[in-house]
Amino acid sequence: MVDADEAQRALRRINDYLARTAESDEDIQAHLETGAPGEALVLPRPVAELFASTLAALANGQGVQIMPVDAVLTTQQAADMLNVSRPYLIGLLESGAIPYKLVGRHRRIRFADLRQYLREDDVKRKDAADELMDMDQELGLS
Repeated sequence: MVDADEAQRALRRINDYLARTAESDEDIQAHLETGAPGEALVLPRPVAELFASTLAALANGQGVQIMPVDAVLTTQQAADMLNVSRPYLIGLLESGAIPYKLVGRHRRIRFADLRQYLREDDVKRKDAADELMDMDQELGLS
């Protein structure tokens, strides 16, 4: 487990470096505190930026989960990721909102399909909020 203070300190160092070298697309050489003298770990810049994003979440006290895009989830894992009950998720699956496969008698959901559902749901929620704001303005309530 990474301490939030350690994550914040590392995040500052990475962000400072990324800001100083913003125009560069060269790989980054990281010298580790526990490595052999002169030994460097070479990282592509996008990987360092991914580390910075991960450290930002950890520094804010948030948990981080890394999952392969092609991972297959159980209904309970998918429900937990959506922060909904398992019966509610099963309703989404059976309505066709999220694709799934049967493995024996068990439903399995591809992580990529769950992410796609989340993206589409976010767009629907934003559109609904925009529509409410438009109606609010038309009625002169704002």
